[in-house]
Amino acid sequence: MKKQKSRKTTIISAVIFFFFTACVTAYILSGNGENGVAFETVKAEIGNVVNTVTATGTLEATNTVIVGTQVSGVIEKIYVDFNSRVKKGQIIAEIDKSILQSNLENVEAAMYNAQAEVDYQKSNFERMKLVFDKGMLSDKDYDLAKYQFNKSEASYKSAGANLNKARLNLSYATIYSPIDGIVINRAVEEGQTVAASMNTPELFTITNNLSEMQVEANVDEADIGMVKENQRVEFTVDAFEDKTFSGTVTEVRLKPKESANVITYTVIVSAQNPDLELKPGMTASITIYVQEVSDVLILA
Repeated sequence: MKKQKSRKTTIISAVIFFFFTACVTAYILSGNGENGVAFETVKAEIGNVVNTVTATGTLEATNTVIVGTQVSGVIEKIYVDFNSRVKKGQIIAEIDKSILQSNLENVEAAMYNAQAEVDYQKSNFERMKLVFDKGMLSDKDYDLAKYQFNKSEASYKSAGANLNKARLNLSYATIYSPIDGIVINRAVEEGQTVAASMNTPELFTITNNLSEMQVEANVDEADIGMVKENQRVEFTVDAFEDKTFSGTVTEVRLKPKESANVITYTVIVSAQNPDLELKPGMTASITIYVQEVSDVLILA
């Protein structure tokens, strides 16, 4: 009797467990008792679709000239400073001319000596030629007189070349501005000695116009194929985080740059700077709009 009752209890327990499991499974599959298919709706509107390339770069002036010197000496006078506005042909510095002037005088003296030698050898050759034409002078003496005359002329030409060089060197001691612009760097002080050897020493850096700047951006090789001239660009700088500046791609340079096994290409972006807010050397984060489609239906 007890055995039959135990068996009956087991069967009932199994049925209850099966029913409970079935109910839970049905509840889960039915989506918590609701319809298992859910719909989401969004608003359709007219808008723009864009594809962009991002990069970073450095702001530079469009035309920057480094002014150096072709002669060595002591800086005697400096007439400009940082941020000075200069005109093309304006004197901006002078190198001590005493040594150069002395050299010029020595070369001039050598020139006069060479001229005197030419005059003497010419007269001597003409006399020898008259005697030679009368048959009273040997070929050897005639050739020697002609040789001395030709040699004196060559020495005179060499002295003339040295004179021109000395005059040029003296003129190089006066440093002129090569362009209209602004001095953005002065690398020397009065009394400083500069040595013009293999490398021309830098004295000043002058930029022509800061109202128009350019960004030299490094674009990854994976994106450079989409970048073309005349594409629209927007960029920001850390000094004005809440302001966006506009520009245009003006050049895509072909020479690659490699850094840490990463290849990039330089893209030049031209930008207007009427308020002179942008300054050379600033880091710019740029966005190049490589594709733009306007007034199309989009899902907001």
